Amino acid sequence: MNANYVEEFTESFTLNPTTTALLVIDMQNATGNPRHGLGKLLESQGRLESAGYRFDRIENTIVPNTQRLLQHFRTLGAPVIYVTYGAELPDCSDVPKHIRKLVIATNNKAGEIEHEIVDELKPRPDEPVLNKVTMGAFGSTGIDTLLKAKGITEIVCTGVSTNNCVGMTAMEASDRGYSVVLASDATGTCSDEMQDAFIAMFLRLWGKVMTCDEIIAQIDDVNKDELASAG
Repeated sequence: MNANYVEEFTESFTLNPTTTALLVIDMQNATGNPRHGLGKLLESQGRLESAGYRFDRIENTIVPNTQRLLQHFRTLGAPVIYVTYGAELPDCSDVPKHIRKLVIATNNKAGEIEHEIVDELKPRPDEPVLNKVTMGAFGSTGIDTLLKAKGITEIVCTGVSTNNCVGMTAMEASDRGYSVVLASDATGTCSDEMQDAFIAMFLRLWGKVMTCDEIIAQIDDVNKDELASAG
C-alpha cells in the first residue's frame, strides 16, 4: 500500500515567468552523447547496448523537450542557466572520490570535448554556464548567489541523471528555499525504474513533478494574467 499522506504537505506554488529559471543540468558529451565519453568507452568494451535506454531517452525525449523549454523561456526573456560537471584540474583531484572514477573514465575534464554541452542544447552567449565538481550544483558553484541576484524563487530542473546530479541539485535548491519543479519528460537516467523511483521520492515534500506541456501551460497562464493586470 502506498503511503501518500506525506504528499499532502508538499508545497503548493505556481511558476511565474518573472521569477522562474530553467536549469539545464549535465547535458554533456561525457555521459549524454554515445559517440564520446561513456558511450565511447562502452562501445570499445562491446557493451554500448547496456546504455541503450539512457541514450535513446536522451535523444528522443530529453533533448527535444528541453529544446521546447529553452525556446519558451528565451521567448519570454526568462533566465536560463546551464550546469555542467567535471574536473577542473588535470589529475581530477578536485572531484570527490565517489565520482572521480567516472570522471576519469569518461575524460570529463574542462577543455575536453567530453566536458562540452551537447550540440543540440548549446547555450547562448548570455546564458551562464556553471561547472560543479560535486553531484549537486549548490555544493560547488555560485548558483545560489546567481539565482538570488536574478530574483529567482522557482526553478525548473532538466537534464541527466535524474537520480544523481539533477536530483541532488533539485533537493539542494528545495533546502535553500526555492520552489522546484522536476521536468518529468526532460530528465532521464538509466531505466524507467530509476526514473520512477526518484520521482516518487521527490514528490514527498521536495517539490513538484510536471511534464513540459504542463510547465509551458502554467507559465503562459500566469504570464497572460500578469499582462492583463498590467493592461
